[in-house]
Amino acid sequence: MSGYLTTHVLDTARGCPAQGLRIELFAIDGDSRTRLKMLVTNHDGRTDEQIMPAETFSTGTYELVFHAGAYLDAIGTPPEDPRFLDIIPIRFGMSEATHYHVPLLLSPFGYSTYRGS
Repeated sequence: MSGYLTTHVLDTARGCPAQGLRIELFAIDGDSRTRLKMLVTNHDGRTDEQIMPAETFSTGTYELVFHAGAYLDAIGTPPEDPRFLDIIPIRFGMSEATHYHVPLLLSPFGYSTYRGS
């Protein structure tokens, strides 16, 4: 089995997928951080392609950066200065070649994540 990485972003305040949310993937090596990819969520709150498909999958430490503030601005959430949630980094490890799913449940004042399937 080959590994791959996916996500799904749900706007729990509105009860719908978070469409148009920018996500970046970084590889972490000690204090070094290398951007590997940038994607945007579709109408279902998912990316049109796997974040890390089997062809490029590698175990290691990674970070998904969710640009929540820009998304909240775009959907008309009342502005704050500064916004309580803006950039949400989630750092995680992938230790074997399997499916890793890192979803984000988002509202203007909180978020949660877990290792999904």
